[in-house]
Amino acid sequence: MKLVFAIIQDQDTNHVVDALTVAKFRVTKLSSSGGFLKSGNTTLLMGVEDERLDELMGILERESSQREVPASVMSMNIPGDSYMPYPFNVQVGGATIFILDVQEYLRY
Repeated sequence: MKLVFAIIQDQDTNHVVDALTVAKFRVTKLSSSGGFLKSGNTTLLMGVEDERLDELMGILERESSQREVPASVMSMNIPGDSYMPYPFNVQVGGATIFILDVQEYLRY
């Protein structure tokens, strides 16, 4: 058995959770936030049998789309001077996934 942590964008949460539920995976959803863009994301916790891990990974890959979004970084602000945000595109979406072996699983 594996414990899977999947960190996904908030925009993808409904699609991912719905697809996992249809496929009969149990999922726990936690709200979290990212450090770089300081935007909301969701951390999903899932316990999965080894033989279903590939199916789970396929759903996560299919439903967690990558896309580019505009972002900006403020240039240095010197007192008395104005500042101009520097725009650029960053790639968001997809999933960051951690897979851990489970030594013991109990359900009451």
